[in-house]
Amino acid sequence: MRKTSHAGEAVARVLIWAAAVFVMALLAFIITYLLVKGLPMIDWAFLTEIPRDMGREGGISSAIVGTLMITAIAVAIATPFGIGTAFYLSEYRKAGVATRLIRFCAESLAGIPSIVYGLFGFIFFVIYLNMGWSALSGGLTLAFMILPTIIRTSEEAIRAVPGIYRDVSFSLGATKWQTIYKAVLPSALPGIANGLILSVGRCIAETAAVIYTAGSVLRMPSSIFSPTRSMAVHFYILASERISMDNAYGTAALLIILIFIINVVANAIVNGLAKKGA
Repeated sequence: MRKTSHAGEAVARVLIWAAAVFVMALLAFIITYLLVKGLPMIDWAFLTEIPRDMGREGGISSAIVGTLMITAIAVAIATPFGIGTAFYLSEYRKAGVATRLIRFCAESLAGIPSIVYGLFGFIFFVIYLNMGWSALSGGLTLAFMILPTIIRTSEEAIRAVPGIYRDVSFSLGATKWQTIYKAVLPSALPGIANGLILSVGRCIAETAAVIYTAGSVLRMPSSIFSPTRSMAVHFYILASERISMDNAYGTAALLIILIFIINVVANAIVNGLAKKGA
């Protein structure tokens, strides 16, 4: 009996390791393939010139600026609402019908396909509010899309803070807000930051919700009210319409590099916050 259980454990360990190796190998293959195809296209002109001839020539500077603008707007709008909702659910609201309803709504929002968000953004922001195709319309749409992620990850990070922190703070005469600001928030910051990292990555890589709200013009946006094209949309159009596969690979490689840099920098900040909180 003992030998059988040991044999089963060994088989399970091998299968788990095989699954992990397969996933890592698949990810490495995809990234390597895109980098090998795309890195030769990336040079100073590619990074600084505006696309010409529908993207066959020139660079992707306007798409880079558009991506950063849309992402910044989405994160700036969704972050305070998401973190505020998480603190309300975790610290101010006791378990009940209202709490379950808010969580249900957040989970439902997380399951909506991005194309539906794009249709909503097009109808509400572009047409009804008369914002037109713009970076602001795209950013607002993405803010709705990443809001559930920020709420759920922030709530889990807040709930993971030991209750003794709150008890000690209250015993010293601190108010509810002082306890949250001085005791709970610093300990929960690394987990909250991880949720923001996921949200930023989703904003950068999103296509369907952006193409319906921000537009797909090639010129450089002059303000948040100007239509623009994100890097993901630029890659999609170049590849799907077979305009220039070389520039499409270059855009994909730059997307991978940008997301990698953001993750490295963000993880360094998270580790610093974790050490500071400890």
